[in-house]
Amino acid sequence: MKKFLLMIAMIGFGAVSLFAQAQQQKIGFVDSQTILKALPEAIRAQGQLDDLTKRYYAQADSLTAQLQQMYADYQKQQGTMKAAQKKESEQSIVAKQQELEGFKQQKFGQNGELVKKNEELFSPIKDRILKGIQEVAKDEGMTFVFDKTGDAILLYADTTYDVTFKVLDKLKRGK
Repeated sequence: MKKFLLMIAMIGFGAVSLFAQAQQQKIGFVDSQTILKALPEAIRAQGQLDDLTKRYYAQADSLTAQLQQMYADYQKQQGTMKAAQKKESEQSIVAKQQELEGFKQQKFGQNGELVKKNEELFSPIKDRILKGIQEVAKDEGMTFVFDKTGDAILLYADTTYDVTFKVLDKLKRGK
């Protein structure tokens, strides 16, 4: 029984010690979306990415329209076509469909041009933001800084510890 009480006391002391250490740690959070929406170079990069996306969608829409027209023409004429003509038209439609799918994969796919352009444009910006967060965290004596955007595990945040605008200010001032 004494060993059990001693063990409970040790666990309690350990918990109090951890709680005391946790009280000394300073924790902050940022909203990276707010930073990205307010940072001029991020706004420019997003504009470039949006323009490229619109261009690619316009090209995809054009290919889709061509495919639909080919299919509609085939539907109208198939009754009067010879077997060889039907086969040729069907092969042309399949080829156009494959061209469209290839285009979509090349531009919008997992390793497509939009993903690569996004990485090219935003990688230096993200690096700069991360550096700004690190500098603010050090200046403020913080142990942890979380990002509350997206799938963050942060379930509650007292706005007292929100350093989003301090990071943004540091980035805009270039210090």
